[in-house]
Amino acid sequence: MANFELHPRLAQDCHFLGVTQGSQILLMDDARFPWMILVPEIPDALELHELSDAAFAGLTYLVRETSEVLKRITEAEKINVAALGNQVPQLHVHVVARFSSDDAWPQPVWGLDGKRPYEKKTLRQLEGEISKELITA
Repeated sequence: MANFELHPRLAQDCHFLGVTQGSQILLMDDARFPWMILVPEIPDALELHELSDAAFAGLTYLVRETSEVLKRITEAEKINVAALGNQVPQLHVHVVARFSSDDAWPQPVWGLDGKRPYEKKTLRQLEGEISKELITA
């Protein structure tokens, strides 16, 4: 979309998987948590309530679809969904697969030290599985 630019922090911390339903699909580069970030390609969007009805409905549907795909692929015990924006003001939605055995359980994943980047093989496999199920042409 014209004039849309991904926030530099999201670009730095994530792997771009593609665009679907008007949103960029990103994978957070932290192998401890299968963690997707959805970013509507709407310039200057900061808050969910600022979206048009159609854009809100599309993003909400995408959150549900992403949650289902992530749960199926990872067999997660719980899927966490949040739109915080305290450090990155650009509107984005986190969809995180959680396990009672993960490094942060039962606390939230934000701000946890010890980020572990994906190994190349694991990253390519996860990207392929997610893209196959979520990214449309």
